[in-house]
Amino acid sequence: MTQPDIQAVKAYLLELQDRICNTLELLDGAERFRTDQWTREGGGGGRTRVIADGALFEKGGVNFSHVHGEQLPGSATAHRPELAGRSFQAMGVSLVLHPHNPYVPTSHANVRFFIAEKDGEDPVWWFGGGFDLTPYYGNEEDCRHWHQIAKAACDPFGADIYPRFKSWCDDYFHLKHRNEPRGVGGLFFDDFNEAGFDQSFALMRSVGDAFLKAYVPIVERRRDDEYGERERDFQLHRRGRYVEFNLVYDRGTLFGLQSGGRTESILMSLPPEVRWSYDWQPEPGSREAELYDIYLKPRDWLEGA
Repeated sequence: MTQPDIQAVKAYLLELQDRICNTLELLDGAERFRTDQWTREGGGGGRTRVIADGALFEKGGVNFSHVHGEQLPGSATAHRPELAGRSFQAMGVSLVLHPHNPYVPTSHANVRFFIAEKDGEDPVWWFGGGFDLTPYYGNEEDCRHWHQIAKAACDPFGADIYPRFKSWCDDYFHLKHRNEPRGVGGLFFDDFNEAGFDQSFALMRSVGDAFLKAYVPIVERRRDDEYGERERDFQLHRRGRYVEFNLVYDRGTLFGLQSGGRTESILMSLPPEVRWSYDWQPEPGSREAELYDIYLKPRDWLEGA
């Protein structure tokens, strides 16, 4: 098995962050990303980029981080107790985009690499990542396109990869306390090293490279759709679900906070405006109810394609 090439992974992640930010700036057309370089007291640092109050994006963040230390936080050793006592390096690119227009979905993506080492023992390493889509108003064309690109990213690595990662995404991005999916899914994987370093790294790159192919066409189709106060109110209501997931369940958020990461960068995923309304229910037969009745249900989006 090829030994992990940490510098190659880091170089790819930095280039991916540049490529995504450059494309999103062109897509927005009005604002540019602010860049903050930061360092972590316990070791490492990162490069956070945030865009706000643009023509398209109300808020968006694309974060690169590379942190290291002599001891893992509890969120990591609870999941993998065999890692206790090892030094670690964790690096990745993570992004969340919150458009102004409620007809343009919110989207999240990340790709990451982790390695834990101990003298005299083989390193423990893996890749993870994925991307998922959170629409406020469902659209079959968009969902089908999203999953077609997700499947194409996985296909070179085995026929089982897309259905496996798609199912993992459906299970992971689920608000247990509401028994409700966060969105229409996509891909999610973690602890992936079964293909060896070279192929596992290639799979992570394929997923990272697929994000713009999946998201940009949806944005371009929906960005000029007209909306009013009703659609905006529903968007803010649904954003509340996004906040709940990120603060209660998201592994990356928990790892970042417990490992002493930069709080501003970790919480860049939160939307600038959000609303919680007590016992809110959509009007039966409305477009808002359609989201719950049709789209917020795990399904095969490629059936019949």
